[in-house]
Amino acid sequence: MNATNQHIIMRNSVFGWIALGACLLLLIPLIAMQFTAEVNWGILDFAVMGVLLTGTASVFVVVARLMPQKYWLVTAAIATLLFLVAWAELAVGISSFI
Repeated sequence: MNATNQHIIMRNSVFGWIALGACLLLLIPLIAMQFTAEVNWGILDFAVMGVLLTGTASVFVVVARLMPQKYWLVTAAIATLLFLVAWAELAVGISSFI
């Protein structure tokens, strides 16, 4: 096996790690809901955020596999920016402020 195939992004197990990471991040609002009434997520909120987290990370992995490693940081920054814009739009509707 050569060095490029040993990188975590090149392994198919990365998608399992992405799913695990998304689940762990979703535990934050789930636990917060037990202690405060300010966090009030429904099942649809968890599903949408799970799809958004998993989808963004998975798209980054697929795109990163298609380009040289020197562009991965830029690709990750763009994916993160798009994730944050989508999250803000779903949360408060930022397009109404533009």
